[in-house]
Amino acid sequence: MIRVLTAAVLAVLPAMGQGKAMTLEQATAFVELAEAGIDREFPNKTGHVTTGPDDLRTPRQMHPVFYGHFDWHSSVHGHWTLVRLLKLFPDAPFAGEVRELLGQRFGREALEAEAAYFRRKENRSFERMYGWAWLLRLSAELRSWNDPDAREWAERLKPLESEIVEAAKAYLPKLDWPVRCGFHPESAFPLGQMLDYAEVAGDAELAKLVREKAVAFYGKDRSYPVDYEPSGNDFFSPGLNVADLMRRVLPKDAFSTWLDGYFPDLKHGRAGNLLEPVQVSDPTDGHLVHLAGLNLSRAWTMQGIASVLEAGDPRRTILEESAERHQAAGLESVASGHYEGDHWLGSFAVYLLTGVGR
Repeated sequence: MIRVLTAAVLAVLPAMGQGKAMTLEQATAFVELAEAGIDREFPNKTGHVTTGPDDLRTPRQMHPVFYGHFDWHSSVHGHWTLVRLLKLFPDAPFAGEVRELLGQRFGREALEAEAAYFRRKENRSFERMYGWAWLLRLSAELRSWNDPDAREWAERLKPLESEIVEAAKAYLPKLDWPVRCGFHPESAFPLGQMLDYAEVAGDAELAKLVREKAVAFYGKDRSYPVDYEPSGNDFFSPGLNVADLMRRVLPKDAFSTWLDGYFPDLKHGRAGNLLEPVQVSDPTDGHLVHLAGLNLSRAWTMQGIASVLEAGDPRRTILEESAERHQAAGLESVASGHYEGDHWLGSFAVYLLTGVGR
């Protein structure tokens, strides 16, 4: 079933202010936004490697759980959005419907089929590492929720979760250089998500691997070229993503020193184009609308970085004020009525507004 967004959804989302708790009305709007794409199989960008004519299948045949929301990773974080909001609003009027929906979607056989997809040689790098990151974020959300349904869903998710974890452990030692860009292949965002997952799951091996890789990739970074951002279809700031990862990895004092070398003029309020929101010229263009996501992800990285700085640190105030401007700009485009952005931007907004990763 394809759900149509109501005018109420389009109106309520931009009204959220930084530091204010999400209201039930706002959470309901995000639930409606996520549900609008969960069963929408087409249009779909599969990213599937076809090995022969017998391998031509529909998105739902390949991915019986994560086939909606235009692509696999967006479907994963669309499901995560529903889990996150149900977890935060367990008694909301939407709770019963969402709980029933997730119970149906997180079927044991269907999730085993999702896991089996990754076991094929041609699919071992599928969604590496952005989609992997969101799957582990979903797993961490379920693992950290003391709820009987969540525990059951987490158990059913384990075969797919295990495939992703093992793929990451096999891949990261071979990744000799970081990927620095503002979209899916970027490496700092997934490393941060993997570290958060590893700490929730108690996976010391993965946590150690991620920390070592982060220090090797970014520990000696200095004077990041802030004037080179953004690129035209970024939904991440590679520079801010690195800093948001390193605040997870380094002790507070060491991170503060590292940040001073990384953004040396930040304490004076200068960081190239990073501190001012960007405009979206065409929300119907699937690549240009990435910039709406850039505003949202910049906001959460700035908040994350600021959260580990001392209260009197001028960099903290600068980042918090910039995050507020970015949040306001990003929320203006979350529900434009155009599927190019609507299928994924709600997840970015929920990540930001509910303080994920902090």
